[in-house]
Amino acid sequence: MKKSVLFASLGFSIISCGITGSLNSNTSIKPHETFILGKNQHGVFRTQLKNEGTTALKVYQSLDGNSHHSVLVLPHEKVFVKTPKNTALVIENTGDQYASVTLKVKGDLNLGMTYNP
Repeated sequence: MKKSVLFASLGFSIISCGITGSLNSNTSIKPHETFILGKNQHGVFRTQLKNEGTTALKVYQSLDGNSHHSVLVLPHEKVFVKTPKNTALVIENTGDQYASVTLKVKGDLNLGMTYNP
């Protein structure tokens, strides 16, 4: 009985501390700017990304300023990206209008988020 209570307490603690779980966000990006997710030390995370806007988005991973695995996401298109440890996921608005993107992130959620002009 004590072991069951201990494991239940441990499970609740892990979930409540945000070690596991998911992040859901709808993010707007100004024309010709980028949104960077995970520009800090973190573990692996997975992202389901849907381009909700009318402009194409360039999505790639960046490690130490070098871009890898670039993909162009057209309007209303959905992609899945697995981002390695300590690597940033960069979403670049290539158009002249605001971009809108829906993000569903799972894995390590201790992620820095920033915009770059």
